[in-house]
Amino acid sequence: MARNIGVISDTHGLLREQVKSRLRGCDAIVHAGDIGSESVLIELRQIAEVVAVRGNVDNGPWANGLNRTEYLEINGARICVIHDIGTLDLDPAGAGVNVVIYGHSHKPSIDRKDGILYLNPGSAGPQRFRLPVSMALLCVGPEGIVPELIEL
Repeated sequence: MARNIGVISDTHGLLREQVKSRLRGCDAIVHAGDIGSESVLIELRQIAEVVAVRGNVDNGPWANGLNRTEYLEINGARICVIHDIGTLDLDPAGAGVNVVIYGHSHKPSIDRKDGILYLNPGSAGPQRFRLPVSMALLCVGPEGIVPELIEL
């Protein structure tokens, strides 16, 4: 059975109603860092199970329990979550990773390289620069891994 994963990053303390609405019904939520405040995690946990990593703006006691990198397995797909792709210190293919989810740049993108899916949902928080406010959905099922970027 396919599992639907909501993917967000760079909320910087702002969890928009549009984001929460799109996340409802997801089996899990991945937050790729720069959460900004504990209240964002509290609200997300009311929607679904949350896997979150610490970003460069996540400081203070509430963020101390967050790792810089997380790994999860969904329907046989191994997913690595990191905030800044530039700090990734492993070879995803060699580590058996199928998907790398990251944030930091605020630029939404879907790339495939050497059989690995690289997904940046962009920024779901305050609009920065001229980049869109965005998030992603990731469907992981028997037919494979299907990403979708959503501009808000």
